[in-house]
Amino acid sequence: MTGPSEDTPDDAYEQRAGGRARIPGPRAAGDDLDAPETLPPAPPSHAVLKSLLGAWALAACSAEETKAVEDHLTECAPCAEEALRLRDAVGLLHPEESLDLKPLLRSRVLEDCLGKRPARIPVPVWANPYDTETARLDALLRDFGDSEWHTPVRLKWFEEERRRTHRTTVAGVIGHLLTVDGMIATALGLDDPLGPKAPPGGGPADRTEHFWNSSPYPVTRKVREPWRAQGHTLVRTVSFAGRGVAELSVDYGGFALPLGDAFLERAFECWVHAWDIAEAVDYPYEPPSGPHLHRMIDLAARLLPGALAGAPGRTLHLEIEGAGGGGWDIALDSPAAKPSREHTVAEVALDGLEFCQLAAGHISPEEAAVGQTGDREAIRDVLFAAASLSRL
Repeated sequence: MTGPSEDTPDDAYEQRAGGRARIPGPRAAGDDLDAPETLPPAPPSHAVLKSLLGAWALAACSAEETKAVEDHLTECAPCAEEALRLRDAVGLLHPEESLDLKPLLRSRVLEDCLGKRPARIPVPVWANPYDTETARLDALLRDFGDSEWHTPVRLKWFEEERRRTHRTTVAGVIGHLLTVDGMIATALGLDDPLGPKAPPGGGPADRTEHFWNSSPYPVTRKVREPWRAQGHTLVRTVSFAGRGVAELSVDYGGFALPLGDAFLERAFECWVHAWDIAEAVDYPYEPPSGPHLHRMIDLAARLLPGALAGAPGRTLHLEIEGAGGGGWDIALDSPAAKPSREHTVAEVALDGLEFCQLAAGHISPEEAAVGQTGDREAIRDVLFAAASLSRL
């Protein structure tokens, strides 16, 4: 509502008309011809666009301003050079960070959540490394485009004291993991991902070759979903199964492992092949957390006596340095023998990650940077035995 001292629209009109009200009559047809032509707004000046470069570098311009600035940069070399300098400066203020999760982030979040509300059905401790490594690899794969799924990957392992390699793709590697994880699935009474045509009694290599040659799943990005679903099912199944399930035997064709060790072995291979994939697409990938890495190294150290055959009574002390490290006494005569510090004939020191590379067949025994003292033959036997733990 207007107050008494304010002019109404009619009063104001009369004042502008010199006190005499003029009521406009109907507009003549010719008036439209005399209407001024509406012109598009003039583009911003060079000075205005130059003043917007800082906001443009910080991505703080509106859509219209961004288009005007970028159109200007195609025509003005000095402004283009200044824009590049400002964009580089912004990059220094906001350095790019790895998209990989920190190795302990997931476990810390879970630990905090479980501290507030304990899980009714916790994941067994021996299954945690597998659960973590599959989640980390899945995070790496999540944003892969079609072309990245077909990136060449060279798998490496050591066999009969010789390095072996096989060329495949990122999708082929995930199919390999799906196939070998399937041996745990069948041990638990779950469906075999290879279906009824799976090679009977086949080991990891036979099953993988079968998958690559006649897979029920296309070797494309579509293999991610069955691999991921199978991993979740494995973890959920052992979580509900109770303690005794850790001793269930898993047949690997030429040998067998208790289920608890099989889960550790699958966690190790998942990490190794995630490393292969990350290297192929030129992306950084962190090693497992210290406690999980220690469990993987411990498994390899426990398997070493089964790959050795020497004179009774000998022991080698293996010292692993760095995250996940520790000391292990390795019996050199047979898997059933007990190591003895009194009969130690040699000592070997290795970095933890380098030992894992050796056990994965990614480096040869001759390439390993080893600190060593004592019986040279025993040291060579252990290094070659560690490399022989690898396979396709």
